[in-house]
Amino acid sequence: MLIILEEARAIIRATLERGRELDLKPLTVVVLDSGAHVIAAEREDGASPGRFDIAHAKAYGAIMLGIGGRAQMARAESQAYFVNAMNGLFGGRFVPVPGGVLVRETGGAVIGAVGVTGDSSDNDAAAAEAGIASAGYQAEA
Repeated sequence: MLIILEEARAIIRATLERGRELDLKPLTVVVLDSGAHVIAAEREDGASPGRFDIAHAKAYGAIMLGIGGRAQMARAESQAYFVNAMNGLFGGRFVPVPGGVLVRETGGAVIGAVGVTGDSSDNDAAAAEAGIASAGYQAEA
């Protein structure tokens, strides 16, 4: 199963809507497929220009390691050497904090990831989870 463009756009819309409901700062959302390729991305007005790279790196780390941002952060706190090695391996494109959320189909297979940035990492993750759920998929933050 793949996340198609229409679904990626719907995930982004619902993620941004949740951000507005929570009164979050301007968000940037990136949706990747299971091969870590960008399907769709959007940066809200007022979001700083570097936010795309951060959102992409959050989602990229989730795909490349097969774990969400919360688990990545726990790993970084317990094994900094591992995270440093992965950041070198992935060319610095790995940000191990909440906001990088795996997208799983009903059977549990990873079909993509969503990266969100702009507010606190926990709020970024909450917005991503809402967007993923709106598309009928399971989120692993």
